[in-house]
Amino acid sequence: MTASTDLRRSRTPPAPLLVLGSVVSVQVGQAVGKQMFGLVDPAGVVTLRLGLAALVLLAIWRPRLPTDARSIGLVVGFGTAIAGMNLIYPALHHLPLGVATALQLLGPLTVALAGSRRVRDAGWAVLACTGVFLLYGPGDGAPLPFAGVLLALASGASMGLYLLLSRRAGAASGTGSTLALAVTWAAIVSLPFGVPAAGADLVAPHVLAAGLGLAILSAVVPYSLDLAALRRLPPRVVGVLESLEPAVGALAGVVLLAEHLAPAQWTAIACITAASAGAVRTRE
Repeated sequence: MTASTDLRRSRTPPAPLLVLGSVVSVQVGQAVGKQMFGLVDPAGVVTLRLGLAALVLLAIWRPRLPTDARSIGLVVGFGTAIAGMNLIYPALHHLPLGVATALQLLGPLTVALAGSRRVRDAGWAVLACTGVFLLYGPGDGAPLPFAGVLLALASGASMGLYLLLSRRAGAASGTGSTLALAVTWAAIVSLPFGVPAAGADLVAPHVLAAGLGLAILSAVVPYSLDLAALRRLPPRVVGVLESLEPAVGALAGVVLLAEHLAPAQWTAIACITAASAGAVRTRE
């Protein structure tokens, strides 16, 4: 091993720190995205986020278009998962950030528990169900809007697929080329929804400026950090760290959006976070 290699490694942030950076970046970005609902419809926010993120990533990586069926399939699958994850934004139109993120995390949790027959994993599933009951069951507050819950769960299913494909995308290319193409595909998928919903507001200068900041904060930075981390960490470890997203999202909602959660909702977020971390941590 050369001295230059040692120097490069010493300058590289620890892989767990990359994941934590991704978690904070995406949750703060989602809070900023929710603030943009006063400017454009949530579907328009998604289109701006993905479209501008795609332009930034294409400019950075300048990827070549894939020619073989396997690479094309990976780009389309990865990009579709990214597009589906963005259903969290219309979900935020109905739900507090921490609640929406907790429901979204049920997707990766399901992936972690899939096929397990161990009693210990059944316990994590029960803990997660307890969290869902506290979020959506009878309580002191009004029940959560069904549309928001459904959108958050659909986003979670896509997030599970995203985590499965991220490592494959990182292995397929030593750079972010596959990611750039996948985000571009996700942006194309969002166009039929975002353009009719937001119309000419999408190209207003102040909206474009806000959208660019959102794209960098909530897409370019976290997606790139995830990809770099998954090259150096097992998906199990990444999953444990990303289990912090509901807690970070709830704090971002309190600080940036002045959202206040009931004690039962905080308990629910803790249950789902613990269930996800435990399930991923003990998965072999």
